[in-house]
Amino acid sequence: MLHLKSEIALCILPLSIQATYWNNLENSHHSGGCYEQLFVSPEVFVILGIVSLMENILVIAAISRNKNLHSPMYFFICSLAVADMLVSVSNGFETVVITLFNTTDKNTQHIIVNVDNILDSVICSSLLASICSLLSIAVDRYFTIFYALQYHNIITVRRAVVIISCIWTACSISGVLFIIYYDSAVVIICLISIIFTMLALMASLYVHMFMLARLHIKRIAVLPGTNSVRQVTNMKGAITLTILLGVFVACWSPFFLHLIFYVSCPRNPYCVCFMSHFNIYLILIMCNSVIDPLIYALRSQELRKTFKEMMCCYCMGGIWDFSSSY
Repeated sequence: MLHLKSEIALCILPLSIQATYWNNLENSHHSGGCYEQLFVSPEVFVILGIVSLMENILVIAAISRNKNLHSPMYFFICSLAVADMLVSVSNGFETVVITLFNTTDKNTQHIIVNVDNILDSVICSSLLASICSLLSIAVDRYFTIFYALQYHNIITVRRAVVIISCIWTACSISGVLFIIYYDSAVVIICLISIIFTMLALMASLYVHMFMLARLHIKRIAVLPGTNSVRQVTNMKGAITLTILLGVFVACWSPFFLHLIFYVSCPRNPYCVCFMSHFNIYLILIMCNSVIDPLIYALRSQELRKTFKEMMCCYCMGGIWDFSSSY
């Protein structure tokens, strides 16, 4: 959301949620210490945005070029990479806009507010798309483990593409609506409820998955014509996505708490103190976009191999010939 680097930035962006936040600071009659908005250099946002952009583009390119990665799970990962990229790039670009166009000119203020609303819509839409992509991956892993023999009939590439299209359409519409009505507590509560409902659903799915997975693998391994190695691979994929979910929760939880405190206790000194670290929470969100591609690379041998070949081909000046090797 909006990066509040200075009180001038707050004045030129009155529609931001954070404007109300600083009013609460003034009304609380506290000054200094914990209640001052923590400053983070704009260069940090820009660097994280660039790193995330490069990493996630590499993931998307690897999945698109390697036909061995043209499976539903990797398409869902590609969707997650797009969401991560949009979140980090939007945050970085927003910082640049606010830093470069710090002015009291009313026309410029109006333009910046409109740009901010667009970027916030992108961020909100990408957040919802990230959660939906994680949920899709969880469902995909569930079917690979418990319905291994019927998996390819249930989860096809075509259905995965349709699901991804529906996810981005619904999330884009929702993101725009949430930003348009951002000043309504009901809308924020609705957003938080959707997020926590989906996270709870994923958590319950993973708990059920890991409680029964080992027993199910042992049973299916003794059946004729089955491949126990594939089951182990599917289990590894489930563990990978559990790590992704854990990183997502760790990086986004402070921001979710910020929204909850903004709605429930905006004048409470402890809540105000927590909300004063808003820029740190934005950094954590961008770190999530940087960490995810590293998890893909560390956990997927095929993806890691593709990364290496792409980098070698790029260094040799033949990146466009890479696809012919697959």
